[in-house]
Amino acid sequence: MTGASDVRPPLDSKLLAEELALTPDLTLELLPESASTNQVAAERAREGAPDGLLVVADHQTAGRGRLDRTWETPAGAAVTFSLLLRPTVPATSWPWLPLLTGHTVAKALTSFGYEARVKWPNDVLIDGLKVAGILVERIETDSGPAAVVGVGINVSTTADELPVPTATSLVVAHPDLTPTREGVLLGTVAAVREGYDAWQVGGAEAAARLASSYVSHCATVGQDVRVDLPGGTSLSGRAVDVDSDGRLVVETPSGVEKVGAGDVVHVVPE
Repeated sequence: MTGASDVRPPLDSKLLAEELALTPDLTLELLPESASTNQVAAERAREGAPDGLLVVADHQTAGRGRLDRTWETPAGAAVTFSLLLRPTVPATSWPWLPLLTGHTVAKALTSFGYEARVKWPNDVLIDGLKVAGILVERIETDSGPAAVVGVGINVSTTADELPVPTATSLVVAHPDLTPTREGVLLGTVAAVREGYDAWQVGGAEAAARLASSYVSHCATVGQDVRVDLPGGTSLSGRAVDVDSDGRLVVETPSGVEKVGAGDVVHVVPE
């Protein structure tokens, strides 16, 4: 796909507006270019924007990922959006929101024909390589706390354009599948919104279903891992479960550890 950037059109704003008009709980703000859709959505949240604002950037120039990593792609090659949510679930349930997002993004990509799974907590993988990143941020506003759910998916990024060897894109992972950026965006947003709404209203039963489904589709559970923890320390062992609080359960030589935050590396046996 040499020269792919020459044939990458902008998002079809008319199509997106028409399709999203059929979903009354979503409001579209489409930007030709943005440094960070999460930053824009956070500003809108503080200004009083309601649940369901969807900020989409045709080209995001300075996106952020977990652990303050950068996330950049060529113009026209990715889907980048942030969804503003105002959860009413108890604060103790909020840690599940990043996991829910990763899980539902993976389900959306699976519906397109990709074998997508989630590396704890919410990196979306195809063939063990990262195709999508997610950053969920809590924003304090005058009308109560809000959540900004940021998603970036590599769609037509070529192998030469990928920033690191551990990354992939939809076109690299499966050249025979050719979903449009509009299709990927609409399908992913719908999956996230549907999963979020079910979690919001379903109470303890929905939370239990989410936890069970997440664990069964998590690429990390059952793997030998190294977890780099905040503060510079790390632990190694086998990931055996995700607990009811969304923490990764790791069996180490010194006992069982529950990890609420950290960078997971799947250890490949030599």
